[in-house]
Amino acid sequence: METETKLLSDSSQDIDIAADILKNGGLVAFPTETVYGLGGNALNPSASQHIYAAKGRPSDNPLIVHIADTAAVYELAENVPDIAKTLMEAFWPGPLTIILPKKEIVPDATTGGLKTVAIRMPSHPAALELIKKSGVYIAAPSANTSGRPSPTTAEHVMTDLNGKIEAVIDGGAVGIGIESTIVDLTGKVPTILRPGFITKKMLEHLIGKVQVDPTLTHPDPNMRPLAPGMKYTHYAPAGELYIVEADNVPEKINELYRKKKFEGFRVKILAPQEHAHYYDDKDVIIVGSTTDGITVSARLYSALRECDDLGAEYIYSESFKDYEIGGAIMNRLLKAAGHKVIYV
Repeated sequence: METETKLLSDSSQDIDIAADILKNGGLVAFPTETVYGLGGNALNPSASQHIYAAKGRPSDNPLIVHIADTAAVYELAENVPDIAKTLMEAFWPGPLTIILPKKEIVPDATTGGLKTVAIRMPSHPAALELIKKSGVYIAAPSANTSGRPSPTTAEHVMTDLNGKIEAVIDGGAVGIGIESTIVDLTGKVPTILRPGFITKKMLEHLIGKVQVDPTLTHPDPNMRPLAPGMKYTHYAPAGELYIVEADNVPEKINELYRKKKFEGFRVKILAPQEHAHYYDDKDVIIVGSTTDGITVSARLYSALRECDDLGAEYIYSESFKDYEIGGAIMNRLLKAAGHKVIYV
């Protein structure tokens, strides 16, 4: 594309415009309850290829297919076990993606060459209306340049993709702020391939034993990604990001901060609101509250982008693991930091 991307509202009239773009093979970014997605017709190989090109995303990294009713699952998946039905009833619409064997109708261009398909039903009203009005299933990764922090506002999308896609629907800031939980249901034991708002504990309460893919904690650079976010660098700011874990985290962060500032670097600190007073006011960036994990997840990517806007060369972050969704938050933060953790 050479023309400027249209910025649309989430009004019914503007969603009609976006739906027509999708019908004609174009790309539209839209809000979900997790992050903004970059959507194209999931059954159109050309649209999926355009998604990869717009993002600069490796084509072996599968896309998630977004649907607006559970009947779509039976059109897209070869086999839908009872366990999938249980999860759909409990968590859809919502931030859960399930992986099932795909039918031939789903092109390899959408699944990264895999014989499985990742499916979810978002709960954001604009996303559901767009799917229904377009009449297509929407393949949609996060609407950002590949490797950058995921977008949680339309402004983030425009920063990365203006001129590369046809339109963006502005639905305001998203609620959850990190991508959906992905569960692979094709093996003997349901396996979490990406943690999210729907936790392992919540899943096991309904379906029994659930395992976590070992590459989430021990990345394998030679693996073929089975789901979005498993292999490649993601969510990274331009500066060097380090996570600090110590008996006295503020003391260690301040030590590192003062050293880099003395050397002439631009430095920022990521911390929850309640800890802000430990740090230099002008260089601390607030990431939520110690009392609510959703405030952290909703703010994380915006904070990383703010570091870029401020030209941060070094970033030191507190750990955010002590939340119910701490595993999902730390998964994103560790990937953003390239697993650089300072233990003291």
